[in-house]
Amino acid sequence: MLKDYPVTFVSLEDYADAPDVVEDGRTFLENGLKKAKTFAEFTGEPVLADDSGLMVDYLEGRPGVYSSRYAGETATDEDNIRKLLKEMEYVPREERGASFVCVLVLYMPDGRYEFFEGRWRGLIHDRAIGDNGFGYDPVFYLPDREITVAQMSQDEKNAVSHRARAFDQFARYLQHKKQFLDNAAVRGDII
Repeated sequence: MLKDYPVTFVSLEDYADAPDVVEDGRTFLENGLKKAKTFAEFTGEPVLADDSGLMVDYLEGRPGVYSSRYAGETATDEDNIRKLLKEMEYVPREERGASFVCVLVLYMPDGRYEFFEGRWRGLIHDRAIGDNGFGYDPVFYLPDREITVAQMSQDEKNAVSHRARAFDQFARYLQHKKQFLDNAAVRGDII
């Protein structure tokens, strides 16, 4: 998703001694900001971090920030799906609305930051369908396409997902900054 950006990105995997970050925030923004700030302080470089998960309307936004550990700290994707489907077992289709949410945080070493949020609406299916993807993809149903996310190719998902929407906002931000810097350079301004 980052290959066409006018910025060189490196992975946290390039830093063998990077600290672990406990994701204990109450919101996706809090978790993304904590990760981005920690790694910016560690590397001295601008950092782009994210936090994402599933918010189910009927469950008042759960699993939310606990999406990856909804059925427990060592839960597998299958464990989390099983718990979610059990909780939604008798919920009618019209009350099964849900959103995948992604919050990207761009954090500068001087403490400034920007964030970009993408949401993807769908329904929680009554069973898991499909083999692609991960997490809740097999139960996140897209009524307009009549498939679950796990039935989409990775390229299709990357074009329309919550992450794609957050990255689209990030791209527009970068384009705006580039235009600003290009215009400033033409005028001879000092930035």
